Amino acid sequence: MRSSTSSPVGEAQAQFPSPKRERKQGLRNMELGFLIFSYVIVLAALLQVQLGVTGEFNFNALTLLGLVAALTLAMHVVLRFLAPQADPFILPIATTINGLGIAMIYRLDLADSDNAGVFWTSSTAQILYTAIGVTIGIAVLFFVRNHRILQRFTYLAGLISLVLLLLPLIPGLGVSEANARVWISIGPFNFQPGEIAKVTIAIFFAGYLVTARDSLSMVSRKFLGMKLPRMRDLGPILIIWAICMCILVFQRDLGTSLLYFGLFLVMIFVATGRISWVVIGLVLFVAGALVAALNISYVNWRVTAWLDPLSPEHYDAAGGSYQLVQGMFGLANGGLIGTGLGQGRPDITPLAESDFIVAALGEELGLAGLFAILCLYLLFVARGFRIGHQGGDDFGRLLATGLSFAIGLQVFIVFGGVTRVIPLTGLTTPFLAAGGSSLLTNWIIVAILLRLSDTVKTSSSLAPQSASREVRA
Repeated sequence: MRSSTSSPVGEAQAQFPSPKRERKQGLRNMELGFLIFSYVIVLAALLQVQLGVTGEFNFNALTLLGLVAALTLAMHVVLRFLAPQADPFILPIATTINGLGIAMIYRLDLADSDNAGVFWTSSTAQILYTAIGVTIGIAVLFFVRNHRILQRFTYLAGLISLVLLLLPLIPGLGVSEANARVWISIGPFNFQPGEIAKVTIAIFFAGYLVTARDSLSMVSRKFLGMKLPRMRDLGPILIIWAICMCILVFQRDLGTSLLYFGLFLVMIFVATGRISWVVIGLVLFVAGALVAALNISYVNWRVTAWLDPLSPEHYDAAGGSYQLVQGMFGLANGGLIGTGLGQGRPDITPLAESDFIVAALGEELGLAGLFAILCLYLLFVARGFRIGHQGGDDFGRLLATGLSFAIGLQVFIVFGGVTRVIPLTGLTTPFLAAGGSSLLTNWIIVAILLRLSDTVKTSSSLAPQSASREVRA
């Protein structure tokens, strides 16, 4: 016969929260603390921009910060209910980088006299795109309650990726005036579908490699200590290589082709553990790059302008190295600690708010400021790799690794192009540069990584409970 009085253990459990609940609250409280610190950094940057450019403060800085804070706090609240065990560092890092980008774009708006009294400026548009991106990220958290659902749409994601890549080539839809055919125009709006394709193609690669991993891991022979795959298994990498070469030839987009091919190489290496796949991919890439540089005028012009940007032939030509040289001069002017926000002349560099926002930040924040921003990116990618490493299933492990590597590789391509380590490619800097397509995609990646991190920890916490039930049984 059961007693109507409650047991001491039940009273203790009702009075004191469980360690699991305390851990969840601790992660979200840690995230909130980092978010507040992020707001302080962004507010300081906005105020310094106003003081440096106009010599006074006004309420615009508080308005800009308030909008960013409201959006990211909304995602934080959603995480408390929908993903309480999600990684506490990803959202604050993304907020900080995004906020610094808005501060620099706002600084460039203030330097442009044509923006006086104009409501719709680049910084206004960037905040709107941030709002849309964060809203879509929240929607992803609502509808994707478990990342394994995405694996069901592996081949649909591949089909969507192919359609997105072909859209800019459709007459009347693609923007032919651009240097590269990567934009589509729908009414007054321009969009870059290749940015969204980063997410869908990562989902496709992850789902495909999970099913094809065993056959891709088969070994035919050894060469120089490497275990080479069978010749009949080289089809996937040859197909991806051919697609990337087609992007380079028909869309004149060197950066996107490099990004997709690098993404596939890393994911196939993680799936199979064979370094031979990376070697084969690098050989194919070098061969394709040499053929493209010698036979495609667009690529040849980029390479020669990179090797000798100060020559009059490249510097004075339309679409030449003028932008690259101006960015280099800006970085040199910034030196180690920079001129200070609002004190330099980053507006001299063409497209400083988008393609060359790294040079603009380097001029006013200096090498030390760029290094701090790179550290934020490095921490973001490291957290993504950590989520992939802790993944309990192969699909989640590949997806987290692929999305994180895509951000890291894109940052390397952009920073390398601006600092003349590699030729310019035209990719946008994640979270920093002005551009709605890139910003929307990056916030979707944030949401997927947050969902992956929560699912991983939830699965690991449920595993001991299920094991204990089996022991009791």
